[in-house]
Amino acid sequence: MTPRFQYRLYLLAIIVIAGGGALITRLYHFQIEKRDSFVEKVPGTRTVNIREPGVRGKIVDRSGKVVLADNLRAYEISLNLKEIHQSWNAQHQDQKKYTYLTRKNGMPSKATGTDIVSIVEEMIIPRLRSHQIDIEINSQKAKAIRVHYLTHGGLVPYTFPIDLTYDQFSKLAEHNLEMPGLYVAVRPRREYPYGALACHILGYTKQWAKGDIPEEAKREYDHYFGESSGAAGIESTMNDFLVGPEGKKTYLKNEKNKVLGLVDRLRPSQGATVQLSIDARIQYMVENMMRRIGRGSATVMDPNTGAIIAMVSVPNYNPNHFIPSITQKKFDLYRKNKAAPFLNRNLSSFMPGSTFKIPVAVTGCIHQFSQKSHSCKGHESYGRRGLKIHCWNKQGHGRLNLANAIKRSCNPYFMHLANEIGSKRLINGFQLLGFGKKTGIELPNESTGKIPGDLAWQRLNPGKSLTQANLALTSIGQWQAEATPIQITSLTSAIANGGIYYKPRIVKSVTDSFNNILIPDKPTQVVNLLKEGASAKQLESIRRGMWRAVHEQGGTAGKARLTNIEVAAKTGTVQEGPRTNLRHNAWTTAFAPYKNPRYAVTVYVQGGKSGGKVAGSLVQMILRGLFDYENGQPLPLAKQDLYFGHFDPIEEIIPPSQTTTSFTPQTP
Repeated sequence: MTPRFQYRLYLLAIIVIAGGGALITRLYHFQIEKRDSFVEKVPGTRTVNIREPGVRGKIVDRSGKVVLADNLRAYEISLNLKEIHQSWNAQHQDQKKYTYLTRKNGMPSKATGTDIVSIVEEMIIPRLRSHQIDIEINSQKAKAIRVHYLTHGGLVPYTFPIDLTYDQFSKLAEHNLEMPGLYVAVRPRREYPYGALACHILGYTKQWAKGDIPEEAKREYDHYFGESSGAAGIESTMNDFLVGPEGKKTYLKNEKNKVLGLVDRLRPSQGATVQLSIDARIQYMVENMMRRIGRGSATVMDPNTGAIIAMVSVPNYNPNHFIPSITQKKFDLYRKNKAAPFLNRNLSSFMPGSTFKIPVAVTGCIHQFSQKSHSCKGHESYGRRGLKIHCWNKQGHGRLNLANAIKRSCNPYFMHLANEIGSKRLINGFQLLGFGKKTGIELPNESTGKIPGDLAWQRLNPGKSLTQANLALTSIGQWQAEATPIQITSLTSAIANGGIYYKPRIVKSVTDSFNNILIPDKPTQVVNLLKEGASAKQLESIRRGMWRAVHEQGGTAGKARLTNIEVAAKTGTVQEGPRTNLRHNAWTTAFAPYKNPRYAVTVYVQGGKSGGKVAGSLVQMILRGLFDYENGQPLPLAKQDLYFGHFDPIEEIIPPSQTTTSFTPQTP
C-alpha cells in the first residue's frame, strides 16, 4: 500500500471517528440531558407523586390523659423551584438570559438562563401578596433558595419559613393551582404543651435532613417531604415507634406544567402512642421543689416495679425552642449557661459519698460478713506512711454493728468491711447491683459510673491493683468511685422491697393507632438478692439501719422524717477539689413507707454542703407531697417555665412545718 493511500485512509478514519463522536455527544445532549424539557413539551398529561411525612405519635403520662408531646396543625407554603423555573422558561422564551448555578451530572455547574430568586420574586411573591401574604426575600433567604435549588432541584420543595393563619391557608388553597410550583399543605408540627416540664425525659425533635433521602424514594417520588426525628430523650430512643407511616399524593399535570387536579391520595398515618411511667402532676411538684437549689436531680421510683414516677434535673430547657429549629439567639442563651441545662443529671455519674455504703453492706450480706461488728476510733491508717482516713465523727463511734453503722454513717466500719470482703468480691458485688454499667433505662446518654478495679478501670490503669486505702476510699464513695442517681435509686428500691432489683423504666407501654400493644406494661426483674446469698434477715438489718438514720437520735437522716409516715434513708456528703477550694455535693436516698414501701426517692444537690440538711430536707418535702396526693390533696399542673440554676453553695434547706399528729414510729 502506497504511503499516499495510507495517508488518505488515516484521514478518513479520523473524520469518521470525529463525526461519530460529535453525533454521540449531540444524541446524549438531546436524549439524556434535555430529555425532561422535550418530554414536557409533548402534548398530553403526566402524573406527579409527592411524598407526605407521617404524623408523629403522642407521648402521654402514666394516666394516659395528660399529653406531654403533641402535634400542632402547621400551614405551610412550599415551592418546587424546578417547576417554577420550567414555567418561567415556557412563558419567557425571548427574555434576556444570564449565568446562574445549577447541577450537571451531579456536579455544580453554570448555565445560562434566569436566576431562580428573580423568578420567584417576579412570579410568586406578587401573587402571594395579592392574598395578603407578605413575604420578603432578604439576602439570607435568597442565598438559601439558590443553595436549595442547586442541591435538590425539584425533588425537595423549598418551604418558606412562615406560618400561615387558617384564613390565609384557606384563601391560598383555592388559588394555588393557578401558580405552577406552589403548594400549600397542612403539616404536623411538634408541640410540648407544658413547656419545660419533663424536658430531660421528653427531649425534642429535629427537622429532617434533606440529604438523607433513600435512592428508591428518589425513583418513586417527584417531590419529597421528610419527617422530623427525635434528637434527645424519649423522642430519640422511641423514634422508630413515634414515626408514623408516610402518605402519598398524585397530581395530574399537562404539558404546560399546570396542575389539572388531584387524582389519588394515601393519607399519612399517626405513629404509636408512647405512655410514660411518670405522673405529670408529681413531676410538676418535684420540679418546683427542686428550684430551691441551683443544680441537681431528683428521682421518684416505684420500688415494686422499677417504674419512674418522676425524674427531675435542674436547670432545664424548653423543647419548644427547637421546633422547627432553634434560633441562634436562644441557642447562645443555653450555651452560655455554665450550669449545663441540657444535662440529665439523673443519668450522669458523680462521686456518691456515703450512699455507696449501701452496696458495700449488701455485698457484705451476700458474702456473710454482715454479722460482724467493727470498732471506730475516729480514723483508720493505711500503708507504710500511715495514711489517715477520718470518720466524720473524729471522736469515733466505738463498736458498731451493721444497722448502727448505717444509722451513724460510720466511715471506719465500712472501710473495715470492704477490706474484709476483698477487692474482687467487692467489685463483683457492685456490678451485680448495677454499678459500673448502664441500667438500660429507655433514655439516651446514660453513664455507666465508675468502679475502681473493674475492667474499665484496669484499661485506664494498666498493671495497677487496688490497695487497702483505695478499697477503703471506694467503700465510702470517695476517690475514683462514681455512680448515677438512677443507679442509687434502683438499689434503694431493691432494699425497700426486700431484695428484688428491677430494671428502671420510664416507658410504661407503647400502643399503635390500631390499639395493638407494641411494648407491654411489664416490669423486668434483673437480680434477686435472696438467690445471690443474702438472707431476708440480713437485708432487714440494712433496712433497719436506714430507718434508724431517720427516726433515732444520732441518725444522719433526721431531716427526712415525716410526722405520720415511717421513712428509711441514707445520706451522703461529698467533698471534691483541693482543700483551699473544697466543693460540696449532697445526697439522700430514701424509701417509704417502711412497711410495704411505695416510693423510693433519691435527691442529689451540687453545691449542697450537707446530705441531711439539704438533700434530706428535699426528700422529706417530696415524700410529703406524694402522700398528700395519695390522700386526696390535688396537685396543680401548668406550663413549666425556664430555670437557669446557679452555683451558690447551699448550707441548709428548711422545709415548711409539718402538721403534728399523734403518730409515733415504732422501732422495727
